[in-house]
Parts: sequence; C-alpha cells; structure tokens
Amino acid sequence: MASLILASTSPYRQSLLAKLSLPFTAMAPDVDETPLPGESAENLVVRLSKLKAQDIARQHSQSLVIGSDQVCVLNGRITGKPLTRENAVAQLTQASGSAVTFYTGLCLYIPQTNVYRTLCETFIVHFRLLSQSEIVAYIEKEQPLYCAGSFKSEGLGITLFDRLEGRDPNTLVGLPLIALNELLREAGVNPLLEHK
Repeated sequence: MASLILASTSPYRQSLLAKLSLPFTAMAPDVDETPLPGESAENLVVRLSKLKAQDIARQHSQSLVIGSDQVCVLNGRITGKPLTRENAVAQLTQASGSAVTFYTGLCLYIPQTNVYRTLCETFIVHFRLLSQSEIVAYIEKEQPLYCAGSFKSEGLGITLFDRLEGRDPNTLVGLPLIALNELLREAGVNPLLEHK
C-alpha cells in the first residue's frame, strides 16, 4: 500500500481515520478557506477538500492523500466556527427546535492514476427545543468554540438533539468513513485486508 496522508491536523479527523487501522501521517495543508461569491455549501466543501489534498500531494506525489472540509447550514446560511462564547450562544439559540444540515466534503488523491476523487456527504441534526440556561450550561461545560455549529456530537452535544439523520455518524464529526472506505477500496486499499 502507498503511504497514507491525512491533509488535516484536526484531532477529531485523526481519531476517526485511526478507526480504519491503517497507518497514516497527518499534515497541515496551506489553503485559503474563503468561500467564493455565491458558492453553495456543497461546492465549497468539495473544492476545499480537493485543494487540501492537492496541497499535500504536490509535496508527496506517491502517497494516497485524504482531504476533508465541513460546514453547517442553518436557515439557509453557512455557519462557521463560533470562536467566541457570544457567537456560540447565538448559534445554538438559532438552532434550537430547528434542523441543521452538515456538508462534509471528501477527496482522495490516488497516485497510481493521478486522480482526485471527490464527494460530499450530508448529515442532518434535528435540535430539540433548548432553554437559554441549557445552552449556556452546555457551552460552559464543553467550550465548543472551534466546532462548526457550536457543539461536539461525540460529547455532551448529543444531549441537544431530538434526532440524527444520515448514513454515517462519523460524517458529523468531520470524516465520512463509509464513503472513505468506498474510495479506498476503489483505489485498491481494503482496510480489512491490509496488514499493519
């Protein structure tokens, strides 16, 4: 198997990729993540995933490279990381009682064919009605200031939801493993048959 590189230093994406039991290296891509004017959420995450994979593949052209990017959309608007407590309160207040759609782009660079395979997975989170005190308590406990949508579904964030809708819960955390496994198998890498 060619060496595998994750074009991300996100600890969440690294822990997800580790589930496939394939040896990999994580590297930080240098990519401008500014949306293009009028760009849809789906096009944005697919474009950024590919740019991240391309940036690493330029330096490591013999490696399989995984790029991924994620945004969430609430009331038709792309919502980023809150960065401040006030923004997190505002995001969760807006999300209360609503459905939030997560778009996660995925790209796999395949060195043997010099091909970039891209896709977008969606995942919908249905929030229950939240009180202001619940929102404030959640933010104090988990500090989700660097998480799209202001929550961590792998932690206490699960208490905010009414239901989840999508084919792969890993997508919500930031790396759609079912889709990635499909792309890897197409590239000749089967996690079940690889030996460490």
